[in-house]
Amino acid sequence: MLSRYNPWQEVNTLQRQLNRLFDTVLTPETIGEKVTSFVPAAELHETADAVHLKLEVPGIDAKDLDVQVTENAVAISGERKSETKTEENGVTRTEFSYGKFQRVIPLPARIQNTNVTAEYKDGILNLTLPKTTQEKNKVVKVNVA
Repeated sequence: MLSRYNPWQEVNTLQRQLNRLFDTVLTPETIGEKVTSFVPAAELHETADAVHLKLEVPGIDAKDLDVQVTENAVAISGERKSETKTEENGVTRTEFSYGKFQRVIPLPARIQNTNVTAEYKDGILNLTLPKTTQEKNKVVKVNVA
């Protein structure tokens, strides 16, 4: 049985491995009382009228989130504060990540950054980013030869 060689498959595999490496480097583990940064997970969904962005930020109060929106990107920063309590003879261990984070998410379409709505519930930040009128009405003609 013959199989077709696809050189892009190897490039895609290498890119995934590099992404995992950089994710690991950018979110180091903590030991003891050291504080580190973390990168919250994000989900982007585009509809005909808007771009919907969900960001997973559990353990952070809404007042500790800073959201800035331009026509083509969303910048979100915040801080998860540690509430570590140490006992006299006990040792405190944690697998939670504490510290500051900053993430810039490029958007797939231009949006009206003055009409953005936000909802924060159960550690999930939901942003609704309405598209500009030009983006909603954008039609591209394709010439078929």
